[in-house]
Amino acid sequence: MRHNLEQTLLDKITTLPQLQQTIAAWKSEGKKVVFTNGVFDLLHLGHVTYLAKAADLGDKLIIGLNTDASVKRLKGENRPVNDQSNRAAILASLFFVDAVVLFEDDTPRDLIAQLLPDVLVKGADYTVDQIAGAKEVLANGGEVKTITLVDGYSSTSIINRIKAQTT
Repeated sequence: MRHNLEQTLLDKITTLPQLQQTIAAWKSEGKKVVFTNGVFDLLHLGHVTYLAKAADLGDKLIIGLNTDASVKRLKGENRPVNDQSNRAAILASLFFVDAVVLFEDDTPRDLIAQLLPDVLVKGADYTVDQIAGAKEVLANGGEVKTITLVDGYSSTSIINRIKAQTT
């Protein structure tokens, strides 16, 4: 018989204070902590490939997830399609994701400065000097890595294809 998988999934969705304690425990065990962030509105192959590659860079993967209010400011009033609870649960269901934490700001710089992961990851559409939190992670002895994105995949392009098919 399986353990309560729904509870296991929900336990991955955490708060900043809880996550700081968890990271301290992971680091005391010698685990390498990786952090990435994003909106992850409609999870697609590009997201899953990117996140799997990020997870391969360490032992524990944390995702900073933009809140609904943050997404609206960044992407417009019609976004997100899926609310933050749904997006967090879907990300937490991925076996290689160890924690999901929501953040309200337009960038995760403050969150990253408080977590100080060993590795900060973003897509290769960013340069290191454009990555929020890179300066803080590097100053703490961590690494900043970029990952090449899978061409042709984005939540916006999926939404646009759906709109085109329904008009």
